[in-house]
Amino acid sequence: MLPPVLVTKAVILARGLGTRMRRAADTAALDEAQARAADSGVKGMIPIGRPFLDYVISGLADAGFQHVCLVIGPEHQAIRDHYGREAALSRVRVTFAIQERPLGTANAVAAAEAFAGADEFLVINSDNYYPVAVLERVRGLAGPGLAGFGRAALSAEGNIDDARVSRYAVLQVAADGTLEDILEKPDPEAWARTGADALISMNCWRFGPRIFDAIRRTGPSPRGEYELADAVREAVRQGERFEVAPVAAGVLDLSERGDIPSVARRLAGVEVNL
Repeated sequence: MLPPVLVTKAVILARGLGTRMRRAADTAALDEAQARAADSGVKGMIPIGRPFLDYVISGLADAGFQHVCLVIGPEHQAIRDHYGREAALSRVRVTFAIQERPLGTANAVAAAEAFAGADEFLVINSDNYYPVAVLERVRGLAGPGLAGFGRAALSAEGNIDDARVSRYAVLQVAADGTLEDILEKPDPEAWARTGADALISMNCWRFGPRIFDAIRRTGPSPRGEYELADAVREAVRQGERFEVAPVAAGVLDLSERGDIPSVARRLAGVEVNL
C-alpha cells in the first residue's frame, strides 16, 4: 500500500445558482438576514451566527488544509468582500477563481486549474458541512479518491432523510476498493437494488492534475452543463484510479430553505477559527 500523501489545497464550489434555495417556502423559522440571503441564492453566505462558509472553511483548517480556493461567479462580490480581508484569516489563505457562467460542476473545477497547479487537491460543495474526520480521511489517501458515505449513517447523523438520500449519486465500487462508476439520480427501482450498504457520493473528492485533461475531453450533458461525474468517468476510462474511502458519517446539507433551522441547530456550539 502506498503511503498517504497529505494535500494542503482545497477547492470549494460556490458558483451555483441556488435555485432550490430561492424557491418560495415557509420562512417563519428564519430571521430577516437568513431570508434575505436565501432570496439571493448564495447559500454559503447564509448567516448562522456567521456565514455558513465560515464553518466549512474552519472545518478544512481543522483537517489540515492551508490553501482554499473559492470558485465563485463574477457577481459574488459579497463573498469576495468577506474573505478578502487577510487580517481575519490566521489558519488558511483564501483565493478566488471565477467561473464566468454556471456551466456545471466540471466547468467549476476547471476554473481552479491555476490554483491547483501540479498538486493534488480536495473538492467539496459550498452548501455542505463535512465532518472533520471525513476531510482528514480523504486528505490522507495515497492518491485521487473520494469519500463514500454509508447510506444509513448519512440519514441518521446528518440532516438528510433517506428519501432525499435516494436522489444522490450511488457509487459502484470494484473489489479492490476503487471507483467503477457513478449512478446518478437512480430511479426507484435502481435505488431499491442498491441495498442498505450503498455508498453515496456527497462530492467530497481528491483529484490530481489529470482531472483537468479529463474535463477538457468531456462534452456537455443533455442539459447543457459539464458534469463532474462525466469527467470522472472519462478519467477512469483513461486509467485514473479513484480510491473510495467508506465513511459512516453524516453531512449537513444547506440546499433548501427548510434546511436552515436544522443546520443552525446542529452547528450551535461549533467553534469557528479561520
